[in-house]
Amino acid sequence: MNKTKAIGLISGGLDSILALKVMLDLGIEVVALNMKTPFCTCDSQGKCFSQSVTEKLGVPLRRIYGGEDYIQIVKHPRHGYGKNMNPCIDCRIYLFSKAREIMEKEGADFVFTGEVLGERPMSQRREAMDLIERESNLNEKVLRPLSAKLLAPTLAEKEGKIDRGKLFDFQGRSRKPQLELAKSLDIREFPTPAGGCLLTDQNFAQKIIDSFIYKEDSLRHINLLKIGRHFRLPTGAKVIAGRDQKENEILLAVSYATELKFTAHDCKSCYALLLGECSPENETWAARICAKYSDRENLTTLPVRIWTDSVEQFTLLEVEPLDETILSPLRIGG
Repeated sequence: MNKTKAIGLISGGLDSILALKVMLDLGIEVVALNMKTPFCTCDSQGKCFSQSVTEKLGVPLRRIYGGEDYIQIVKHPRHGYGKNMNPCIDCRIYLFSKAREIMEKEGADFVFTGEVLGERPMSQRREAMDLIERESNLNEKVLRPLSAKLLAPTLAEKEGKIDRGKLFDFQGRSRKPQLELAKSLDIREFPTPAGGCLLTDQNFAQKIIDSFIYKEDSLRHINLLKIGRHFRLPTGAKVIAGRDQKENEILLAVSYATELKFTAHDCKSCYALLLGECSPENETWAARICAKYSDRENLTTLPVRIWTDSVEQFTLLEVEPLDETILSPLRIGG
């Protein structure tokens, strides 16, 4: 008889780690699946706790990447947004559909997740869970070990492949049951609870709404939203100003050769990138924003260096730093 095999959706958070350990302890062969999107809050090296936990438990890890297709889901979610720009239900349908494809390819019996009934207000309601399961064509093939006793039995349970008596009835937003289970399973390392998606962040949501309005919806545009202060000029162009040395270096690294870059001349300041037409008006706005974020606070005017990578020479533009009363209405998000 073939061993029961499952695809585990592993975010790297405590709930998914617990679900994975429960499945392994039941003797289930597991292939872990983790999804990365432009909106994940992984560190700069792209690492995720899912990698370290699967390595430790000896479970193979597959990754899927939501790129341009995922951005279109964020732009036009069929089932709406959460509190900000998070299309949680559509996101889960996308992930579960990918999991179904991998399940079929791997010859697995079902998909499992660390979801807890009622823990998240949008996607972990009973009706939402049923909807996600139905629209991803995984009817009766999604096991949620932490809340299974509160939900209808899955096909694997009905067929005797999973002992329902060894599953759980966790419900709601309290993490006490999970922490107690982690202790009993000797799980000592797991990340502290935190939002794993930038779309739930109010400041980032404002940036992406603005970006969609101006049809800046490419993968590059979305990745640029994570860097620096953003300003929408009256002309419709955008200026991104680095907040520290690291962001200044990133802006220079990701800029196109023909795009205008700005920094104060002969003093410390931010680096700024102009996205849009290289008109005198836009150049002046960008230079004045750059001058605002220099260490020369008491100067009436300041020379700002303007250049592209496609020419060897740069130009200097003497500008007055923008007053905060003028700058503030241009700022997008925090």
